[in-house]
Amino acid sequence: MKTDHATIAANKKARHLYDLSEFLEAGIVLTGPEVKSIRAGKVNFIDSYVDFRHGEAFLISLHIAPYGNAGSAQQTPDRPRKLLLHAREIAKLTGTVALKGLTVVPVRIYLKRGKIKVEIAVGRGKKLHDHRESLKRRAEERDMARELS
Repeated sequence: MKTDHATIAANKKARHLYDLSEFLEAGIVLTGPEVKSIRAGKVNFIDSYVDFRHGEAFLISLHIAPYGNAGSAQQTPDRPRKLLLHAREIAKLTGTVALKGLTVVPVRIYLKRGKIKVEIAVGRGKKLHDHRESLKRRAEERDMARELS
């Protein structure tokens, strides 16, 4: 994960629910009030994922709260938002998802040179025993760190 960009929101649940690999940066098509709302941090990643339709990538179920000072411009909070990726990146992700039964999920939203970017990752859903293994490993690391300090 890059730390040189200002992270606006992170999808902490994605790391818990999926084994993530192959991270990509994508632009996102937004309206003006949505940009203001995102900059204010009013974003919710619950159940959001990337869907591929007609050779394009869309971010589904990303909730961006309506901006209070938007005036008469109505905003749908959960509308599908187009992701800006190269055609070869979309083709590669589409093939990966179709063949291996993986999912593409948003990991974080951040600012890069004044533009809002979305980091997406290919993820394989964890099973119950994988969750238990992760918790056990995290507890062991915490105990080791406690003993060292």
